[in-house]
Amino acid sequence: MPQIFSLEFPQSLATFDDYDAAQKAVDALSDAEFPVQNLLIVGTDLKQVERVTGRLTTGRVALAGALSGLWFGVFMGLLIGLFASETHWLQIVATGAGVGAGFGAVWALMGYAATRGRRDFSSVKTVVATRYEVLVEHRHLAQAQELLGPVGRPNPFA
Repeated sequence: MPQIFSLEFPQSLATFDDYDAAQKAVDALSDAEFPVQNLLIVGTDLKQVERVTGRLTTGRVALAGALSGLWFGVFMGLLIGLFASETHWLQIVATGAGVGAGFGAVWALMGYAATRGRRDFSSVKTVVATRYEVLVEHRHLAQAQELLGPVGRPNPFA
């Protein structure tokens, strides 16, 4: 792990259920002029969450592939069109768009067919932490605990 993501002897300062709470604790320490460069926020108990966004059909796959290919075809047409005569520029861009859309649709359908129906849905994935732990360099633990107060909440009397 890179040196910037490690502490010499890290100690647990507080644990939070969400990142915002951990960030607020570090911000409170920063406001109290604590040397925050001696802290780490570590997400623990990682889990992958996948949100199903819809059903995949042959038509949807072909349309998505065509749209993706269309953008690439327009881009290539514009690049090639830079070196063409002015009279043929629009034809080159239009041809690039058409070829790109066709190629994109065919390529997407080939990929979809290769799954053989094992994944007939679209989704987005992310990795999230269940808990966030604030770690502090051992020599600053007592000061951080005093400033942060009990259970990781900012101390109103500090």
